[in-house]
Amino acid sequence: MINPTPITATIIGAILSALLLCGSVDPAVAAPTTTPSPAAVPAPNTTAPAVAPRGRAYLFRGALGPIFSRGMDGLTERIEQAGITADVYEFTICRLIASNAIRQYREDPAPIILIGHSMGGYCALIFSEMLQAENISVSLVVTIDPPQISPDVPLNIERYINIFLSKSVLGGSHMKPKQGFKGHYASFDLSEHDEVSHINIEKKDDIQEQLVSKVVQVATMPAKAAGDALPLNYVVPPDAAIELWDSGMPVFARPGDSLQTIATLYHVPLWSVTQVNKGAQNTPLVPGERVIVPRHLVPLAEVSGQPPPRR
Repeated sequence: MINPTPITATIIGAILSALLLCGSVDPAVAAPTTTPSPAAVPAPNTTAPAVAPRGRAYLFRGALGPIFSRGMDGLTERIEQAGITADVYEFTICRLIASNAIRQYREDPAPIILIGHSMGGYCALIFSEMLQAENISVSLVVTIDPPQISPDVPLNIERYINIFLSKSVLGGSHMKPKQGFKGHYASFDLSEHDEVSHINIEKKDDIQEQLVSKVVQVATMPAKAAGDALPLNYVVPPDAAIELWDSGMPVFARPGDSLQTIATLYHVPLWSVTQVNKGAQNTPLVPGERVIVPRHLVPLAEVSGQPPPRR
């Protein structure tokens, strides 16, 4: 694992600033590289949906993407293997690709999925803002360790997931939704996982597999789900598996309930309930007391096909 030195961070920071000032590059040289329900846990034996997937996924690398964001290429290939149109781009042509996506959506509406690593995460949010100005919803946005300059999460996003490292000097942004946001929101700080760094976070197989499953869901059914969508903010413990829930849901304590019994009932780890219900682990639950439990909108789909080779 490579940890950026202060000198490296300074150099890359200068590159980011220069790219932001430039705004875009010549498109001629920047062509794309094509490459639980409330009481459910991921179901490894669930078959892929029978409905033909329909959607377009736009993925964006970060600064020096061909070197440091190659995991986005592999993720793009996995999404394509699952039957969804996907392309990966440099973040520097973000506005160009968004403009093309708007025109394509007007001609043939389909769910839009945006995934970006580092500055690519910044791009995914700028992209979403451009779509919002055209009254176009975004079915899923995933930002992977986005930088601090990133804007707040726009209101037109139906499902938003942020995976980040709070101690990262190159990313580290704990994204907040804009006031009035009503979509599904979940934020996962992996800073306690020493095996994860800014330059390998987007390459992790367990993260990629879950993201592909969510893209398949979005492409085969509406992302919106009935009931309240409560935001989740987690610091994932170092010994815990990384499970990307979609949002929280309210449940109500029964006589004799504790956070442990509720976690058991809904098949989620105890830490996921204690973190989001701060203080409740130290006092008995009152019957009828509201408790937030993490949930997947639907059980994670099994995606056919073998993972693509690392490039």
